[in-house]
Amino acid sequence: MNLIEAIILAIIEGITEYLPVSSTGHMIIASSFMRIATDDFTKLFTIVIQLGAILSVVVLYWKRFFQSIDFYFKLAIAFIPAVVLGLLLNDVIDNLLESPITVAISLIIGGFILLKVDDWFKANEEFDAENPTAHTEISYLTALKIGFFQCLAMIPGTSRSGASIVGGMTQKINRKTAAEFSFFLAVPTMLGATLKKSYDYYKAGFELSADQVNYLIVGNIVAFIVALIAIKSFIDYLSKKGFKLFGYYRIFFGIVLLFIHFFVYKLTI
Repeated sequence: MNLIEAIILAIIEGITEYLPVSSTGHMIIASSFMRIATDDFTKLFTIVIQLGAILSVVVLYWKRFFQSIDFYFKLAIAFIPAVVLGLLLNDVIDNLLESPITVAISLIIGGFILLKVDDWFKANEEFDAENPTAHTEISYLTALKIGFFQCLAMIPGTSRSGASIVGGMTQKINRKTAAEFSFFLAVPTMLGATLKKSYDYYKAGFELSADQVNYLIVGNIVAFIVALIAIKSFIDYLSKKGFKLFGYYRIFFGIVLLFIHFFVYKLTI
């Protein structure tokens, strides 16, 4: 990996982490095209730069992180399924991460779901004068259910944010509330993934060079700045327009990837 490749991957991370289009899938494909996907440092880099994206959520919503202990309990409950299933299915997940076909198919399937999700949960966007918080309150049980939906993102190409947002909407939460809770849930989820990947990297005996340390620093800074812009833009767009554009994009991108893989250039990860 060189500095330009590190910046490109960081930009992709910042743009896609909080959009329902799968940041992991995009970085897998991008690194494959750059022919650095099989490099151990690349795999570490794509996880660690999530810290920059995490920080963007903390900065944008810092008041929410100091509002109550209840907020943290709900995040902890939602985080539990990812911890348990992540540890149990670690080897399976690693194998799936090496399949560009899995990414493409997941993108397409998720795209068709996003085309319909606004219609399925239209009632969630309606204001209830008798119960003004009807579609904005998240209970402990709802948090746990969202956590299970988030686990679907262990399949590359599914999208962590997409799965958790749709999961929230199945619990009668409006789009904006579901999206913001998905952002908050990303903090412990991605922090945990970063710590585990870093530990695995260290345990395997790998040592970072001075250049690699610099790439990680630059990558986190770029991911942070880009994610700040992406989050604000996404919330504004989602509140007004819904998910259809993202659905069309996923389907188009998935089909293009399959075409490239089978007819142009065999993607290897």
